[in-house]
Amino acid sequence: MSILIPHPDFTAPRLAAAPEARFVPAPADGVLPEGFFATTNLPTYAKIDGRWRMPREPRMDAALVRDAEGALWAREGRRVRAGQLVAVGAAEDGSEGILVNVPGAGANGAGEFKFMSSEVSREKPIDYALMARILVDERERGGYPVWVAGPALVHSRARADMTWFVRNGFVGAFLAGNAVAVHDIEAAIFGTTLGMTGTGESTSGGHGLHMRAINRVRAAGSITAAVRQEIVTGGIMHALVEKDVPFVLCGSIRDDGPLPDVITDMVAAQDAMRAHTTRATMAVLVATALHAIATGNMLPAFVAESDTADDALPTLRELPTICVDSAEFVVSKLKDRGTHQAFGVVTNAQDFMHILRLYVERELAERGAGVLA
Repeated sequence: MSILIPHPDFTAPRLAAAPEARFVPAPADGVLPEGFFATTNLPTYAKIDGRWRMPREPRMDAALVRDAEGALWAREGRRVRAGQLVAVGAAEDGSEGILVNVPGAGANGAGEFKFMSSEVSREKPIDYALMARILVDERERGGYPVWVAGPALVHSRARADMTWFVRNGFVGAFLAGNAVAVHDIEAAIFGTTLGMTGTGESTSGGHGLHMRAINRVRAAGSITAAVRQEIVTGGIMHALVEKDVPFVLCGSIRDDGPLPDVITDMVAAQDAMRAHTTRATMAVLVATALHAIATGNMLPAFVAESDTADDALPTLRELPTICVDSAEFVVSKLKDRGTHQAFGVVTNAQDFMHILRLYVERELAERGAGVLA
């Protein structure tokens, strides 16, 4: 199911004769030199000492930085230190020693990274069988699927399906906000989300139940402690703890509580998410606009199958990215912000999660693989 991305032909005259990439020192901590090269999420190469090299931890909206050992990295401007060597140049066609390979743009990788190129419609067919095969393939190859979720995942009763995916090894890391964990834990303790039952009926005093859930976890000290103390006995967060799947909860100005695990420093939260997006071999973004776009901005459009520290360039394949939302706007916005590889699914979280689970179960049955309940 992997879509391989070939490297450009670096023996082609235009690229063989290309100049070396130019690097200049950063003028101050967190300040990039004028004319710095702004990265994309596409395969990128810099010509250094006569050899085309790829940066480690690629992402869009960063700079190309050479460290003291000569290794090439994609680094956010805020992480660059004074004196570090930063690539400069605007051309992406290799004429300044930097090449962005746009898949399908030609053998020499000539092309341009563009925003605003989405084609998303709720009338497009949804290929659940393909998505199921990709998920099962990722599990079988020991991949690292990153799931990003919004609170609608819990409200829409897709909670049980998300829990199933965690328990059956389809989640490498889980990224969300305070609300997702709060509502999931409220459901585990009180059987409600924001005071509503599973059938959507309000309960007496239900408006305060999410705060009572937060308070119990804060008293325990952490979500993990609350699970270990059997305060939280089911649901998504319980499954993540029990299966030892890492999660990152990022705060916002509107958060209640928040839960003690929530990272309220924006830069620290971004770094915590980035620790997982650099490992991602697949991404599933469900019912969250801001978290989906934030994650998409950190993801490369490809997976490097071998260590870029080696002399040989790694094998590249497309990083499968599935974005699900009931609004076409969210999926279009993600693609318009540069995550062009995202496959848009315009539907509600409950339908998507349940149907995807059925297809995954069918795929597993065909392969003779077992599942947990």
